[in-house]
Amino acid sequence: MNLQMFLLLAAALFAVGLFGALSQQAVVMVMMGLELMINALVVAGAAFWYFLTPQAPDGQVFVLVVLAAMTVEMAMGFAVTTLLFRAKDADMTDMAAELRG
Repeated sequence: MNLQMFLLLAAALFAVGLFGALSQQAVVMVMMGLELMINALVVAGAAFWYFLTPQAPDGQVFVLVVLAAMTVEMAMGFAVTTLLFRAKDADMTDMAAELRG
């Protein structure tokens, strides 16, 4: 495989994630779309690292840092979603928008 194929894969992942984040109303599905978009960035970054400077460990460090940040972000997102559902029985984005005040 070459760099263009990896970038095509990353673009496809990003497009599917963007569609999922914008078209869904369930909070969990929106979060899954955002995760797909972040995964696309990881694939593109790792592909650039592998094909441009494979001898430097910068790309591997980038992927590990982004994966750790994704883990924390998903844990916090699911915690907030669980609290919203328990407190107000809100599982859709429209319901969560009315929680001001």
